[in-house]
Amino acid sequence: MNLTDVKARRKAPLDTPTDLTSAATNDISGALTMLLADLFALYLKTKNFHWHVSGPHFRDYHLLFDEQGDQIFAATDAIAERVRKVGGTTLRSIGQAVRLKRLLDNDADYVTPRDMLAELREDNKQLASHMRETHELCDEHGDVASASLLENLIDDAERRTWFLFEAGRGGASRYD
Repeated sequence: MNLTDVKARRKAPLDTPTDLTSAATNDISGALTMLLADLFALYLKTKNFHWHVSGPHFRDYHLLFDEQGDQIFAATDAIAERVRKVGGTTLRSIGQAVRLKRLLDNDADYVTPRDMLAELREDNKQLASHMRETHELCDEHGDVASASLLENLIDDAERRTWFLFEAGRGGASRYD
């Protein structure tokens, strides 16, 4: 293979065959890529809290955050691959993810466990809401496979929200 062939390959489009319209590909891949950016933001925040939780419920929260982080990370590949299947391109860098994410970071030196639970609960609720919006877009374009994937991911986000809500109930101490 010569240098001209190598350069030509680098410029070749990633034309994945699909029966979706170009507008559907653009809309769906754009919305899914924003969800992917949100998932990476939520994954990192969940792992941050996993690494930094302390207090009387350390073990329970540490394990909960780890389990939820694993689940969130697993969703990233499914979303990214769906973007490619519909003919789009997805995240290429951390910088792009930062520009597209809608969930807020938490860079605080210390966050109480109760605040960790509340913040992750609200982030998962917001993520589920964004997923529902994307589901509607998929329905509009007749993309049942993306909609089906999102239905399962919405259920996962709602389960995380529920667990975080229940874990944060009760206890008189503000450091619980």
